[in-house]
Amino acid sequence: MKRLFTYAGSFRYLTIASWILSVISAWLALVPFYFIWRIIKQVLETAPDFENSGSIVSYGWMAVAAAVGSMLIYIIALMCSHIAAFRVQANMRLEMMRHILTLPMGVMDREGSGRIRKIVNESSEATETYLAHQLPDMAGAYATPVGLLVLLFVFDWRLGLLSLIPVVAAFAVMGMMTGERMKKKMTEYQNALEDMSNEAVEYIRGVPVVKTFGQTVFSFKKFKESIERYEKWTIAYTLELRTPMILYTVAINAVFAVLIAAAFLFGASDPDSTLFLNLLFYIIITPVITVTLNKIMFSSENAMIVEDSIRRIDSIMDKKPLAEPEKPEHPTHYDIEFQDVSFRYPDAKKDAITHLSFSVKEGEHIALVGPSGGGKSTIAALTARFFDVTGGAIRIGGIDVREIAEKELMDTVSFVFQDSRLLKTSIYENVRMGRPDASREEVLNALKQAGCEEIIEKIPGGMDAVIGSKGTYVSGGEAQRISIARAMLKNAPILILDEATAFADPDNEVKMQEAFRNLSKGKTVITIAHRLSSVTDADRICVLADGAIAESGRHEELLEKHGVYADMWDQYTKAADWKAGERK
Repeated sequence: MKRLFTYAGSFRYLTIASWILSVISAWLALVPFYFIWRIIKQVLETAPDFENSGSIVSYGWMAVAAAVGSMLIYIIALMCSHIAAFRVQANMRLEMMRHILTLPMGVMDREGSGRIRKIVNESSEATETYLAHQLPDMAGAYATPVGLLVLLFVFDWRLGLLSLIPVVAAFAVMGMMTGERMKKKMTEYQNALEDMSNEAVEYIRGVPVVKTFGQTVFSFKKFKESIERYEKWTIAYTLELRTPMILYTVAINAVFAVLIAAAFLFGASDPDSTLFLNLLFYIIITPVITVTLNKIMFSSENAMIVEDSIRRIDSIMDKKPLAEPEKPEHPTHYDIEFQDVSFRYPDAKKDAITHLSFSVKEGEHIALVGPSGGGKSTIAALTARFFDVTGGAIRIGGIDVREIAEKELMDTVSFVFQDSRLLKTSIYENVRMGRPDASREEVLNALKQAGCEEIIEKIPGGMDAVIGSKGTYVSGGEAQRISIARAMLKNAPILILDEATAFADPDNEVKMQEAFRNLSKGKTVITIAHRLSSVTDADRICVLADGAIAESGRHEELLEKHGVYADMWDQYTKAADWKAGERK
């Protein structure tokens, strides 16, 4: 609660008020049982001459008044708790999103967007449900036994004491299903859900790749394994709790059996007592014990869910943004230099890049090629400071990127990824994200330079059409060209193209290559590519393997060396010829 109250501000007092009102409502809800007992008592005393039972109606109205009052107070309690809960959830999400925006961009790739989305949405939602419903109910559930104890011992202390035996047994069994062990199990459950959610998101995002390479079964493997892990865990845990849950259910419903046995025992020794009347009262009121115990049990489980949710939220909030320089420096030119750079991803067993040194002159176009895992995308990410290097330094214009303010560095580097992500807003707004102060004419000019005229001409509404609504959709290649228009509008001096044409069809690839030529003019360009034909015009090609540069040079120079690049080119051309022959 202390942790949740940090997000509540002054609204915490509404939460406290909801607890107090819920307690009052719970006690008031017990009052009608007393009046029902009085009605039964009067009926038994006056039968069959009911004309003398004049108080029955007034007792009935008092029971109704107490029940209605209890409901109204409970509704007010829920209003207070909901207002506070919505504020806590909103503040929690806002604070998380503000913090996520300060984190290096590499965190999203490393953590998985599915996992982060689940924490932001579902973990905060769990706290809202807990504060809005479960905490007031819990306050009422704990207050009810106190009122019940008073009522149970007022009428017949023997029956009252015996009716508590199943309660004690139920609490003992409940202890088997809660506690530290249950907390651990709840964490495992949330981990399994989180893993499955993340794999589902990543699988859906990878569908274009799956279709391109026809690897449906293999690509589904990780997602399928996460589902099977969740299934195995759930079934095992359910079977483990089966016996305790049966015992708990029997215990909380055994009150009647104890009361009936007691009635036979006490009634035989004292047949003229008011035992029958008191027994009726206990039979009427003891179901409240069952309801109350269930509320307490489920509130304990929900409390553990919220504790786990807060730990997951803190796992995001505890991540530190990259350090900002106290006195930022400003590059005056745009050479890029890697000076003895090493980098290892968190929890990795070896470096992704080891003692790497190379430089890119301002206005030069270099291409990074090589096998997967060679370090190409890592170099691109480190250039834009998605992560900080673990050794050495990266300099832009002779200045360490760690000494350049984040905003200025982001203005200096543009990215075009292979997986273009457009927001559900207009084409105009998607492009204008590159430079929010751009005029409409500048946005339109960027779209034309990126070869997007046909896109805005064929879509109703042109560049004001909202992507993803009312049937307005664009293909992957068209989305990529809109992303290129965004980069053109930004007009940053350093451009990084990360597999930007990897899954484009031939028609879109031609248009994208033309757009890239327009975009690259006068800029320092780093291109990452698997399609070697797309980088033959680069000023320099660097072949990476195991985090180091195996060889570098122009296309023709590398072919003459008959080294790694020449082998890659030979395999690439053979694959291209084979595909062409297959089509024929």
